[in-house]
Amino acid sequence: MRLAHLSTTDVAAIDKTIALVVQPIGAIEQHGPHLPVMTDTFVGEQIATLAAEQTDAEVWILPTLSYGKSTEHLGWAGTMSLSSETLLAVLKDVGRSVAASGFTRLAFVNGHGGNPASLDVAARDIRTESGLLVFPVTTGRLGAPQGLELPDAEFSIHGGHLETSVMLHLAPETVHTDRFVLGGDHLPELFPGELSLEGALPTAWISDDLTTNGVIGDPRAATAEIGKEIVTHWTGRLASAYAQMSAFEFRTAR
Repeated sequence: MRLAHLSTTDVAAIDKTIALVVQPIGAIEQHGPHLPVMTDTFVGEQIATLAAEQTDAEVWILPTLSYGKSTEHLGWAGTMSLSSETLLAVLKDVGRSVAASGFTRLAFVNGHGGNPASLDVAARDIRTESGLLVFPVTTGRLGAPQGLELPDAEFSIHGGHLETSVMLHLAPETVHTDRFVLGGDHLPELFPGELSLEGALPTAWISDDLTTNGVIGDPRAATAEIGKEIVTHWTGRLASAYAQMSAFEFRTAR
């Protein structure tokens, strides 16, 4: 499952027509006073790996790209960011390398909300340049389990109920439960019309626009039990998607 643990002879012997190479990616950035700066990297890696353990598809996971585009959090202690230009170059180089090794399928599994735009651009360029089938996946876009109510759903995008619950399940020793603070609850009042932070009519923002404590959400009711529900949902959906990616082919009349 870990591609980097194989020798070049072993990699050459993999059936490239069905094998799916997975590149986990995240970020090193502030997540308020209660979560570690490696949160997005850790979540992306864990979800990618746990899903691979649940599928019969042939999945080979590359070493995690820990840095992402986190310019929205620059100036907050611990944030390390690549520029969009650098991130795009790195992603495309990974794609070229995967293609040069003979593989035909590549999935990015991303744990950071600031990366999807770059991943979408890189995926299309990799597809165009190399012919690889490319699947850019972001864990947060896999949704929440049916029936799960998020108390901060209207304003949570960073360090809130969902993300904190996930970390309480995956790495409870890294979560400072005595530092839970609310942040960003004014956002529904800030966007009373059709404009929003994300969605159909998004607004470019940086964290300094939205929070004084680094949190945009409400982690105070987060629990490991809720985190387990979310992780189970995400890994189940991704495991199913891995199988579909391994079998997918474009079929056109052209």
